[in-house]
Amino acid sequence: MAEVTLEDVSKIYGEDVVAVRDMNLDIKDGEFIVFVGPSGCGKSTALRMIAGLEDISSGKVFIGDNVVNDLPPRDRDIAMVFQNYALYPHMNVRENMGFALKLKKMDKAEIERRVDEAARILSIERFLDRKPKALSGGQRQRVALGRAIVREPKAFLMDEPLSNLDAKLRVQMRTEIGKLHNRIGVTTIYVTHDQTEAMTMADRIVVLKDGVVQQVDTPQVMYENPKNVFVAGFIGSPAMNFMRARLEKENGGYAATFGRTRIPLDRSAVGERGMDLGRYAGEEVVLGIRPEHIEDATLAEGAAIGSTNAPNTIEVEPQVIESMGSEKYLYFGIPQEQSVHLDSVAHMTGDSGVDGGGSADDFDEMLVARVSAESQARRGDRMLLALDASKIKLFDPETEQAIL
Repeated sequence: MAEVTLEDVSKIYGEDVVAVRDMNLDIKDGEFIVFVGPSGCGKSTALRMIAGLEDISSGKVFIGDNVVNDLPPRDRDIAMVFQNYALYPHMNVRENMGFALKLKKMDKAEIERRVDEAARILSIERFLDRKPKALSGGQRQRVALGRAIVREPKAFLMDEPLSNLDAKLRVQMRTEIGKLHNRIGVTTIYVTHDQTEAMTMADRIVVLKDGVVQQVDTPQVMYENPKNVFVAGFIGSPAMNFMRARLEKENGGYAATFGRTRIPLDRSAVGERGMDLGRYAGEEVVLGIRPEHIEDATLAEGAAIGSTNAPNTIEVEPQVIESMGSEKYLYFGIPQEQSVHLDSVAHMTGDSGVDGGGSADDFDEMLVARVSAESQARRGDRMLLALDASKIKLFDPETEQAIL
């Protein structure tokens, strides 16, 4: 095993197409780290530079203590797992898994030992004599993982290895990959566009946008404390809601207001950041709140109901209600002057659609609440939603950086 370090690594195609810009990252020995972001953000390019499949325009890549910029992939002691499995169709599973070791002229008995051990770990012993065409997608992916394991590399590099699997199998395989990592503990760099995979599998997540690292943190810290609008909107499903609000001083604290809604900010959340917020007093800010922090006011503990002027509540008319069994998603609009236009949010987050709800054409100005299944909300009926003030996030409308 080994640490992997990137120092000011950039990749530029031609004269001005920047795929990755000044990437700095220290990946610890045995860490499972996930690169995530929308298509074209540079995550696969970064992985391929670590693997040696892409030349580095500038900067240095270290594997262990060695600079590997000029080493070919075969000399970097890494193993890659691709989304298309890349299995040899004329070889059976045993031959596929042991092929790289055979090329190294490794002792036949050692090859057999390693293949058998990997097959046992991945529960594919009974498939060793089958050809790839006789395997399901999940079984083929296990073989691809086994081929990487037998090499006993310093690091695993995985480029969207589950993207070709159906939803149920993806859930199963990401659990298997997590168990595999816990068992063998090899440094793993995993690329995906699926933030759910990132949140459930990673020790730390690297969020990229337009080739630039936006934030590196543990999944929980990134969920609770996103550094900017892009990260806040990308991490979490359904995506965070954004509204334009005005920040006002109130009784020694602050309140965010939009339309008839006034949200006194949680004093413990503001804490020592109060001085930072002072410069925004009387100014417009971007308010963010996750769907799971909005509840039907009739069910919200401690919510003041019965008045459209009650603090922390907003009057809405749900236009679409999706019942998920254990919860409901309420899609609703608010007056245009109170919200960030969906096109603006798409610009901020790099996503032109509403997570779980459709495209901008389907849900213009649409926000979403993730409420209890017990809610009696009906489409088109007026109702109050209660917002959890302690979960409010505020962002600078110009820089899009977090201010609370």
